[in-house]
This record gives sequence, structure tokens and C-alpha cells, in this order.
Amino acid sequence: QSLRYGENSHQQAAFYKNSMATDYSIASAKQLHGKELSYNNIRDADAAIKIVSDFDTPCVVALKHMNPCGIGIDDNDIYAAWQKAYTADKISIFGGIIVVNREVDKKIAEEMHKIFLEIVIAPSFTDEALEILESKKNIRLMTLDFSKAKDADKHEYTSVLGGMLIQERDTVVDSFDDFEVVTEKQPTEEEKKALLFAQKVVKHVKSNAITVTTTDMTLGIGAGQMNRIGSAKIAIEEAEENGNIKKPFVMGSDAFFPMDDCVQFAAENGITAIIQPGGSIHDQDSIDMANKYGISMVCTGRRHFKH
Repeated sequence: QSLRYGENSHQQAAFYKNSMATDYSIASAKQLHGKELSYNNIRDADAAIKIVSDFDTPCVVALKHMNPCGIGIDDNDIYAAWQKAYTADKISIFGGIIVVNREVDKKIAEEMHKIFLEIVIAPSFTDEALEILESKKNIRLMTLDFSKAKDADKHEYTSVLGGMLIQERDTVVDSFDDFEVVTEKQPTEEEKKALLFAQKVVKHVKSNAITVTTTDMTLGIGAGQMNRIGSAKIAIEEAEENGNIKKPFVMGSDAFFPMDDCVQFAAENGITAIIQPGGSIHDQDSIDMANKYGISMVCTGRRHFKH
């Protein structure tokens, strides 16, 4: 498919479908409404459906420029998941991509209609939801078979000058049984649940990546900074703007802390538990800082860089 333009208007681009594309892919999604997808739309939508595939319970992912800006989950109610994803960052969601892993009904559609969205992807839409959302002529509405998510391509491809890089996708499922609590304070059961959620999210955020979450929604996401403390400050400052949200606030990091500054900043700003890979020659400094402030820290032994 020839595209109107690429990443910028002065760049030409095209979209090629793999001859053996899986059912769970943007190439296999069905567009119900709206103008053609752009180059950036396709890349963002691809990133968003990869995130939501990690969650089996009702989940809503809001994504902007290849990074999630809000993720909400719920045990039963997809509308509750939507509210959490929207509340996580009401500013960044503007002009974003939304992926919902349950049917979009009238109640959710009415909320979506209030803001500008580029794309909404779901397994299905009710007739009432379509009527509401199709009143905006440019919004792209797409359906995708979410039951095929586990069968999606296990590899990803990145072009470089003169060649192509191929690697396995980061589809590992982390378990708390594989982690090590390295601090004097043990995380509570609720903190463990929140830490696992933070860990699931952080692997989908551009590195340096820091996530601040509760058990079921993101509060702050720090992405793509050239130093880790910069990402930590962004994520925690965003979380503080959501100060009315229930605690605990926990923090996840995609890679180790090279110094103890992130731990100190986190502890001084309400973070009660931290999950990170460990592996720095200065790990003990971070552990000592966590002990000083009486917070728990868990090391996973596994890095989740996303460049």
C-alpha cells in the first residue's frame, strides 16, 4: 500500500504485508471507518497491540509516539479499565491510539467521542458505539482478532543502512517466584501485584524507561531519556499529579540503576517499592538507599531495554 507520506511529509513511504502475516497484526486488522492509515499510525498501532497482548483481563492501552501514555486493567469491567487508562494521562491521550481488548460499547464510545483520537482498535464495536464514533469522519476504527494474540509473529525486524536486524520479540512472562527481594523490607502482597504490573508495562517503554503504577493503572511513565534519573523524575512528577489515586505507588525500571539517585528520589516522593533488574557494580548503594528510607526493592535479573 502506497502511503501519503512517511514519518514526515517530505518522505515517501509504503506498507508491505508479510506474505505469511499472522491474524494478530495490523496487516490483518479490518478497518471499519476513517481515512487511510499513515506511516506513523501503522507503527503506533503495531506497538499498541503488542502491549495489550500481554494482558488477559480487560485492558485499555493509550499510546502516543510509540510509548504508552496510559494503561488500565480491571478484573471484570472494560469501562473501568478505560477510566484508568484515561485518568493516567488526560493530556497525552489527545491524538493518541487506543487499543481495547474487549468490545467497545455505547458507554465507552461516548467517553471516547469527547476527545480527539487517531485510532481505536478493538475486537468488535456495538452498533450504538459505531454510530457515535463514526460521527467523526477521520477517526480510524479497526477490528482485530485478539484471540490470536498468542500466535503473533515471535520476531521483529529493523532496517539499518545496508541490512536488517532480526530478533525475538520480548515476550517473556515474568514471575515473582524468579525475583529476589534484596532489601530488609519485604513488599506487601498488594505491592507485589503492583510491581508485576509495573514490570509488564516497563518493557514496552522506550529506554531509559521508568514506570510508576498502582496494581491496575499507570500513574507516570518516563521514556527515552538519556539518563535514568531524568526518566524517574518525569514518571514520578506525573504520578504526583495523580495524587488522589489509591496507593501503593511502585516504580519499575527496565535496567539497573547506575547510581543510588533514582532510589533516593523515589523514596523521597512516596514510592513504597521498586522493581529493577540489578546487575550494576553499584547495586549495593541502591540497596542501602532503599534500606535507609525503609522501602522494598526487588531484583529480577532480567533487563528489558526497548530502543
